[in-house]
Amino acid sequence: MREGKDLILATKPFANEIRSRSWFHLITTLGLLILALSGTLVLPYFLARLAASIFAGLVIVRTFVIYHDHQHHTILHHSKLADAIMTVFGIYILAPTSIWKRSHDYHHKHNSKLFSASIGSYPIATRQKFEQMSRKERRSYLFTRHPLTILAGYLSMFMIGMCLQSFLSSPKKHLDSLLALVLHFCGSAAVIYFLGWQAWALFILIPFSISCCMGAYLFYAQHNFPGVTFNDNEDWCYHEAALLSSSFMMMSPFMNWVTANIGYHHIHHLNARIPFYRLPQAMAEIPELQDAKTTSLRIREVIACLRLKIWDPQLKRMITLREAAALKAPAYKVAGPQPLGFS
Repeated sequence: MREGKDLILATKPFANEIRSRSWFHLITTLGLLILALSGTLVLPYFLARLAASIFAGLVIVRTFVIYHDHQHHTILHHSKLADAIMTVFGIYILAPTSIWKRSHDYHHKHNSKLFSASIGSYPIATRQKFEQMSRKERRSYLFTRHPLTILAGYLSMFMIGMCLQSFLSSPKKHLDSLLALVLHFCGSAAVIYFLGWQAWALFILIPFSISCCMGAYLFYAQHNFPGVTFNDNEDWCYHEAALLSSSFMMMSPFMNWVTANIGYHHIHHLNARIPFYRLPQAMAEIPELQDAKTTSLRIREVIACLRLKIWDPQLKRMITLREAAALKAPAYKVAGPQPLGFS
């Protein structure tokens, strides 16, 4: 069984973009998004417009994963046209390139480390650290990980987290974050003024709420699931963090299409240069990738992921608040999360 460098080298043959496929997926996905959004405004019946609005939200998720691959320089690298398209999309989806790439690159380099800042990821507190927190710190920590916060990803993760916090922390570095917010609010105001509240709800509110909620949950569940592993910095290992701290989210063929195979997350973290459309092939042909830790979008497993709150180093697993209350805090050194922020 290959591991470490040998396993990463085994993935290299799949880390080659097929340029024509990349353009095909981008163009067809953008075409579907434009058609769906147009349908929210021009279709003759409300139910048809509502269906188009929901579908638009799902297609935005797919477009975002393609954008995510481009930001990794995995697809369409050195294409000025693709750069322009992706820059516009990043502003449109409230995840402009300046903050998305920097925070996401940090996440890949520090995935599952207990002693790193929670930049680009949900904060993780150990049991002892959680018990040492003030009430205000506990409320802030639990609020960030609360299911309603994830459900409201449109506001919490994208408007506030991606755009507002990044701009306030470093205005010069994140002017595109301010631009994204200004254009989004101006666009919303224009739709309401010229077309009405219903058009705004169908054209903007529903698609963004669906896509941002799904994005927030996928990012959460891919690294917060039963069986996930976290390590101190000195015990951290890149390939183990990919395989033991990133899930394989089992989905239907349709949802794999919607999410552009982002469920093959353990492979993506092992080698981010594998294009999304080659991830299933890599898993099928490399036996070492097939024994992955899994989760899914089934209600029971969604609830199981959302109930996890605290890392217990003695039990070596995430635990619920009820479990934490039933245990006595051990007296050993443990590190908690840094404040959620951006650099």
